[in-house]
Amino acid sequence: MTDARALTLHRNRAVSEGMFLHHLAADEIQDRMNMVNKPFASIAIVTGHPDFWSTRFPDAALVADADTLALAPGHYDLVIHAMSLHWANDPVGQLIQCRRALKGDGLFLSVAFGGQTLHELRACLGQAEADVTGGMSPRVAPMADLRDMGGLLQRAGFALPVADALPQIVEYEDAHALMRDLRAMGETNALAARLRQPTRRTVINTAAQLYRENFANDESRLNATFEFIFLTGWAPHESQPKALRPGSAKHSLAEVLGTSETKLTN
Repeated sequence: MTDARALTLHRNRAVSEGMFLHHLAADEIQDRMNMVNKPFASIAIVTGHPDFWSTRFPDAALVADADTLALAPGHYDLVIHAMSLHWANDPVGQLIQCRRALKGDGLFLSVAFGGQTLHELRACLGQAEADVTGGMSPRVAPMADLRDMGGLLQRAGFALPVADALPQIVEYEDAHALMRDLRAMGETNALAARLRQPTRRTVINTAAQLYRENFANDESRLNATFEFIFLTGWAPHESQPKALRPGSAKHSLAEVLGTSETKLTN
């Protein structure tokens, strides 16, 4: 799905001013760490933006988000997959590798863009290209939704899996300003099936007009959605709480609610 060479080139063009969404993601990750009453002596961060994440976690080991992660098995108390999972060709494989790198009862945290990200731009570019050229090419990566991402945690074998989403609306003067920001973030189109020639100016201008007609707010600025999906899971350990065996309850629901129990009839 992802052209790794193109993705690297795009990330190398990222500038500090374009990393404001990474700051928000890092703040949220640190908030989640602070809610865990446990020290993290050995931390690894999987990311395609090591320069940024090293400033927020200076003591962490930085690991490139390659298909095969350079993570030592059973070595870390905490592994963070930072703003890269939406570009992974094998996201469940990435999570499995992270789980194997954790010590027993080690914590995994991930933040990545989710399926609602840039839905406005995706719709406008698709409509513009269809109107102008009569066809469509992939321009925005097909990011997974919250349910799918939560399912990845279970497939990867994490205990106590939790997935939650945080939508963030960013306002822009016009669609061209949004596209410049995506370039500054290193998040422009790196799909392997992308169009390999410059997009016609007519397509871009038509998309910008459609964006203004459909997604302008009351202040005549354009809304762009960025959906963050956060994943939390633990490496399995015997000390973790276990679900009770079906039929092992000592009190009925009626007793807990202080009401009478009504038997079902055929």
